[in-house]
This record gives sequence, C-alpha cells and structure tokens, in this order.
Amino acid sequence: MDIGFIVTIFLIGLVGSFISGMVGIGGSIINYPMLLYIPPLLGFTAFSAHDVSGISAVQVVFATIGGVWAYRNSGYLNKNLILYMGTAILIGSFAGGYGSDLMPETAVNFIYAILATIATIMMFIPKKGLDDVPANQVKYNKILAVILALIVGIAAGIVGAGGSFILVPIMLVVLKIPTRMTIATSLAVAFISSIGSTIGKISTGQISYLPAAVLIVSSLIASPIGAKIGQKMNTKVLQVVLAILIMATAIKVWMDIL
Repeated sequence: MDIGFIVTIFLIGLVGSFISGMVGIGGSIINYPMLLYIPPLLGFTAFSAHDVSGISAVQVVFATIGGVWAYRNSGYLNKNLILYMGTAILIGSFAGGYGSDLMPETAVNFIYAILATIATIMMFIPKKGLDDVPANQVKYNKILAVILALIVGIAAGIVGAGGSFILVPIMLVVLKIPTRMTIATSLAVAFISSIGSTIGKISTGQISYLPAAVLIVSSLIASPIGAKIGQKMNTKVLQVVLAILIMATAIKVWMDIL
C-alpha cells in the first residue's frame, strides 16, 4: 500500500477523531464521507461503501475508548443510561453490522444519509433550560431510551457507526439529557454499539485491516485531546459545531445519491 495513501488515512483519522472526541461522537459521521471522497480526490483507489463502513466500525471502537477515558472522572457518565441504552444498542448494532453484507452499496449510503438528515433536524430544535438540571436530578423515560437505542443500533451497525451522531440529538431533544452528560454518555453507548458493529462486520469479511489499523492509531492519539478540549468549551458552541458537521455530510451524501 502506497505510503501517501497511508498518510492520507492517518490524517483523516486525526481530524475525525479530534472533532469526535470534542463533540462526543464516535467519528463515523466525519470519517465516513472523508474516507469515501478524499482518497479518490487525491488520486488513490476509492473505498467502497462496504469498505468504509467496516473501517469506520473498527475505528469507532478505539475513538470512543479514548473519549470515555477522558471523561472517566468528570461525573458526566450516566451509568444507568449507559446500561439501558448500551444493552439495546449492542443487540441492534450486531444485527445491522451482520446483515449489511447483504445490502447494496447504495442502500448503505442511503441509510447513512437518512440518519444524518434526522440528526441535523433534531440538532436545530431548541433545547431551552436543558443544562440547568443538576446531574443528580436528571430523569428520562427508560423504555423509550431502550427502544430508540435498539433502532439506532440497527441503522448504525449497517453504516459501521457507533451511532452517537444520532444518539446525541436523541438524548438532547427526546430524553432531555444535559449537554455535557449527553456527550460523555453517548461516547460510552457508542463504544458498546461499535463492538456489535465490528463483530458483525468481521463475521462477514467487510473490514480492510491495514487502513483500519492506521485509523486506530490516529484515534487513540486525537480523540482524548478532543475530549479534553470539549470539556472546557461552551455547550452551545459544541451543539452548533456538531449540527454543522452533520448537516454538511448529509448534504454531500444526498447529492451523490440523487
């Protein structure tokens, strides 16, 4: 494999993982379009949608580990929410990851575009007073959290994501979880989800291991740095950054599909 290609993959991983750690996502929302479009733009062989979803699945495991580790002593990890949503999303992501091998590339890209569009719309819904609730007084509908996590897991498993780019707006808008708790907790839930996605992808031979290994290294470097910076940023700024990223990738993928 060409050294320039490896460097390109590494830089994609650095950028994607830094931003993902900062805004509390696994990184697939950023890495998926970059892996799909940047290598051929620079003259390298293009990845297929199945290749990208497989590589992304492995990368998200390590990006979320780094993010969760950075938040371990922050007090923002809601353990009960991680247990409820994590269990449901693990089941869904394995099913999605395993079943995605039977789907055409256009269907994988279509599901990614749908997820990104829903996430974009939800991120722009007003969230007044959300961050005024103390961490020890946060309440949510457990049954709804489980059902939503299962659905997100299936879709995220198909595109090789941890699902946090859709989990974040769901937690903010539907479950009414404060922003910093949402960011930290979604990273933990996405980590569990990415395990299911990765097992499903490995079982069906959808992973290119060298590019995945390069992304893993860059994720372990950049994700904790992004998470540390994210803890110091204004929560409104974090929400805007995430919304813009999701919207931009959704528009690009829809343009290609249509």
